[in-house]
Amino acid sequence: MSKKIKMNRLTASVNHMEGDRVPISDSFWSGFISMACDKWGNSYDLYRKFDLDYIIISPNMDPVIMDFEIIHSEGKDITVKTGFGATVTRRADFPMPHYVSFAITEPEQMADFVLEPAGDIRRIFRSGQDQINCLGDCLSGPIPCWNDRVDSYVEDFPVFGGICEGYEYLWRCIGTTNALMWMMTDENEMSVFIERLGEFLVELTRIQAADKRLSGICIYGDVAYGKGMMFSPALWKKHFKPITKKIIEVCREANLITLYHGCGNAVQIYDDLIEIGLDAYHPLEVKAGLDVIKLKDQYGDKLTFVGNIDVMILESGDENLIEKEVLTKLKAALGGGYIMQSDHSVSSNVSLESYEFMLSLIKEYGKYPLDIERIENRLLLL
Repeated sequence: MSKKIKMNRLTASVNHMEGDRVPISDSFWSGFISMACDKWGNSYDLYRKFDLDYIIISPNMDPVIMDFEIIHSEGKDITVKTGFGATVTRRADFPMPHYVSFAITEPEQMADFVLEPAGDIRRIFRSGQDQINCLGDCLSGPIPCWNDRVDSYVEDFPVFGGICEGYEYLWRCIGTTNALMWMMTDENEMSVFIERLGEFLVELTRIQAADKRLSGICIYGDVAYGKGMMFSPALWKKHFKPITKKIIEVCREANLITLYHGCGNAVQIYDDLIEIGLDAYHPLEVKAGLDVIKLKDQYGDKLTFVGNIDVMILESGDENLIEKEVLTKLKAALGGGYIMQSDHSVSSNVSLESYEFMLSLIKEYGKYPLDIERIENRLLLL
């Protein structure tokens, strides 16, 4: 499928129009990628294999540009220090990294925190390791530089750059506990630090937005958990909304689609995100009580929704459950405004067969104009 068709598909969706079919994309855990390599060989790329509609490629956002410093290594367990100044342990028996400590332990240290320039060309042209790209469900790297990674996809896919919003970047610098506490106990120092981080993030967005190869920017901002916001919406509006607004303004000036990735249930700030011009929101975690059908009814054409296919159902391998989940959520794509993918990322517990089955359903039933009667009749049989 050509890049032009994929881009038209995405553009239609974010403008709440119907393209040729519902767009699809995803991100993948290392275990799922390993299964794919075992079956199809290392030369296979999942975005091409599954004919997905866009890919996100983030530059080096680390405050200090450096490869990981190995603190301790034993078997498959490893502890490293990153360019954020964070000490992080990756354990073989645990799916996500554990943040042991942070360089900043007292509020007054924020003033001296080293933040190398957003415009440092190494963020774009240096190969190596960085925390955002190389420390997730596994420790990876070195990886090719951002420029080369974009080059490898841009002829075939709409490519989105990546940037953290203010809180996402803040907690990586000082830790979640300190971030939440100091916003209340040391507001002056925190406000100055957040402003400095915001200037950095906006500038790094501007650098990416100037690259004519990009089709969009993904803004990473986990500000919520399963039951609601991690901190009050008032604090988000005061400290972090202005940064997100500036990031979106830079993207809009460059005619780039904006996609906000926020785990948990952040419904309390959806209206604010709509107000500042956000195009799309991802991933709509089912376990956080989010339902794309209800959200589409509530927000109409104000926001495009992305995700919400329950990954736990995909993990079950039950084709009847998977089909029911996909066809039910597919109804939200009527009139555009919905991009289908998992409600976070494709975990190592999802089989290749289950994921391919999901894709086949979307591509069969997701052609526009949607045949809602056919979808409803099929659901009655499940």
